[in-house]
Amino acid sequence: MGWEINPDGLRTLLVRLGREYPQLPTLYITENGSAWDDVVTPDGQVHDEQRVDFLERHLEAVAHAIDEGADVRGYFAWSLMDNFEWAWGYEKRFGIIYVDYETQERIVKDSGRRFAEIAAATRTLAS
Repeated sequence: MGWEINPDGLRTLLVRLGREYPQLPTLYITENGSAWDDVVTPDGQVHDEQRVDFLERHLEAVAHAIDEGADVRGYFAWSLMDNFEWAWGYEKRFGIIYVDYETQERIVKDSGRRFAEIAAATRTLAS
């Protein structure tokens, strides 16, 4: 979509918020994602390497921010499923789950599987 991708900017912002505004409540990243031209391949999957890279880099940036003192307690990928986007309608796909708009079939994208792996590993570390 031509939007800048800057994971380190997220890290910088999270650290800065904690330092400059110590009275802030706990931080949650509630919408962080990217739109790509996702397609279902002949194997019936959606191989969205660019979104996988986006998520990995942003989650790593959040982890670094936490290491630097940011009080971040949650990260929510935007979006769970492909959906209607106000400016672009159904043209752009943000989800980690692909939605076939005609049949309503859902396919977990590679990014959805990777996000689940990271969440499971993080949950294990936090235990």
